[in-house]
Amino acid sequence: MKKMLSILLALMVIMGCMSFASAEEVKPVILVVSFGTSYDDNRDLSIGAVEADIAAAFPEYEVRRAFTAQTVIDILGDRNDLDIDNVTEAMDRLVADGVTKVVIQPTHVMNGAEYHDVMAEIAPYADKFEVMAIGAPLLTTYEDYEAVIEALLADNENAGSADTALVYMGHGTHHFANATYSQLEAMMHAEGYENAFVGTVEGFPTLEVVQSQVTAYGAKKIVLMPLMVVAGDHASNDMAGDEEDSWKVILTGAGFEVECVLEGLGQNADIRAIYIDHIKAAIAEAGL
Repeated sequence: MKKMLSILLALMVIMGCMSFASAEEVKPVILVVSFGTSYDDNRDLSIGAVEADIAAAFPEYEVRRAFTAQTVIDILGDRNDLDIDNVTEAMDRLVADGVTKVVIQPTHVMNGAEYHDVMAEIAPYADKFEVMAIGAPLLTTYEDYEAVIEALLADNENAGSADTALVYMGHGTHHFANATYSQLEAMMHAEGYENAFVGTVEGFPTLEVVQSQVTAYGAKKIVLMPLMVVAGDHASNDMAGDEEDSWKVILTGAGFEVECVLEGLGQNADIRAIYIDHIKAAIAEAGL
C-alpha cells in the first residue's frame, strides 16, 4: 500500500512538473492586425515585411497574423488555400492555445472606424489573459506625424522641388479621424515640404482639392504614391489604373506629367520601425 502511494505521489509530482513546463513553453504573442489584401506580391512586401521586422525585434514573442477584411480572407482561402484568421478567430485561438500574454498591434494608419471596430472585438477577451496590451496605430501622437514625415520625405529626391508635386493617396473615412490627412499635410508644409500634398479616395481632401493645390503651387509633374500600408486595389486601380476615373488618367488629362510609385507604407523600413516603437511602448506600459 505504501509502495502504491509512493508511486502515485511520484506520478503526481511528475505530472505537475510537466504541466508547469508546458505552461512555461507557451510564448507570449504579438498579434499583428491588418486590413489585408488579395494582392499576393504586395502583401508579402508590406504586411509580411512589418511582421518580419516585428519578429526580428521581439524574438521572445511569437508573431501571429489577423486580417479585418473578411472578403479578403475568403478570397485568399478560396484562391490561394491560405488560412488567415479574422480578429475573433485569432483571439479564440490565443485562448485555446493557452497564451497568457498578448500584445495586439494594428497596422491601421489612424485611430479610425476600423481601429475602433478591432478594439470592440478584442474587449470581451481582456479577462482571458494575464496581460493584454494594445499598440497604437501609425499616426497617433504628434511625434508619430513627425516620424512619418521624416520616413516619407527626408530621402525623397523630389522633396521641396518647385517643378514636381508629391501627392499621397489615402483611403479616407466617414470617421472624424479623417482629419488625420489634413493634419499630415499641414505638418508637411510646416516642416518645409510645401510640394507635398495628401488626398483621399473616399474622404477629404478630394482629388479636385489636391489638383487645385498642385496647380496653385505651379508644379508641372506629379508623383503619385499610396498613403496606405499596402499598395493594393486602391493604389493599382484608383490611383494608377488606366480607367478614366483613375487619378493618373485625370491628372494626365489636366496636363500634368504623372509618375506612379506602387509602394505601400509597409515597404518603408522607417515606417515599420514606428510600429515597433508602438509595440515597445505597449509592452512597457503593461509591465511585460
